[in-house]
Amino acid sequence: MAKKFRKRFLGGVKKAITDFGMIKEGDRVAVGMSGGKDSTSLLHALYLVGRSAPVKFMLEAVFVDLGWPVDLPLLEEFCASRGISLHVVKTEIGEIVFKAGKGQNPCALCAHLRRGAFHGKALELGCGKVALGHQLDDALETFFMSLFYTGQLRTFSPSTFLDRSGLTMIRPLIYLPSEDVRTWAELEKLPVIPNPCPANGVTKREEARKLVAELTERYPELKARFLTALQTFDRRNLWPER
Repeated sequence: MAKKFRKRFLGGVKKAITDFGMIKEGDRVAVGMSGGKDSTSLLHALYLVGRSAPVKFMLEAVFVDLGWPVDLPLLEEFCASRGISLHVVKTEIGEIVFKAGKGQNPCALCAHLRRGAFHGKALELGCGKVALGHQLDDALETFFMSLFYTGQLRTFSPSTFLDRSGLTMIRPLIYLPSEDVRTWAELEKLPVIPNPCPANGVTKREEARKLVAELTERYPELKARFLTALQTFDRRNLWPER
């Protein structure tokens, strides 16, 4: 059972990489590590894919330290056991967001500052790609958040070229729902560090996550249908431009 699931999970990762040309021969990929199940699952999956992939690529793990206490030795051991270097970027983002920023709109500011620190380190390491652990649920949550708070029908792309930095952002877990990632982390016995952020669990993202969970319980095929909609979207099915 575990062997079959592992094959299916890695198959989803390989399909995303192939479908969107995420990784090519000689790429150096910086993987964003938060210590959560998504990022450790991503690094472990890419490590396993790399051992049998027809193209050779290198992985660098990057942890942006926001200034809160975390169990770094656990992450260091996890990366070292796979021969991957863990680069820790020390910052004061936590203090900036919740003190200097007075806690107003903390998630947006934190994401912006973390992204800058991560991308800066990736460039320093000579990486051309940055990989994030976003999965299918994240794309669906982002869709609802965009609809509810900005009135736009949009979500993030599996692969995006970033003009300002010259980096390409990839999301190899994009085809996989959160329950598969959770099962993967459990079966592979991956380390998971609790999120120390004071805003954890009380964000707009968390509201969207609960909504997706409720809708999925009522409509079990929701996530699969959403993925199909993304893959077969036709602009003509919406209103014409004014």
